Amino acid sequence: MTNIKVYDEVAEFLAQAAPEQIMAYRPSASTQARYDALVWKKKEGKINPEEASELEHYNMIEHIFRLAKIRASMEAGK
Repeated sequence: MTNIKVYDEVAEFLAQAAPEQIMAYRPSASTQARYDALVWKKKEGKINPEEASELEHYNMIEHIFRLAKIRASMEAGK
């Protein structure tokens, strides 16, 4: 369920964003805190399979944003 919320947050932002907004985007404080907690649990070897799956979703979204930011910077530079 949490993963769906994250994708909804990203989709909503990208649907409405100008290139400059995409380049400046940072996740909400609660999303960043959850991501940091999952990374820490993984480093400590205390992550369960459900949390590992959630972390993988966060990593995929981060990758999508990196690609979006590259494209947005190219669009802003035109």
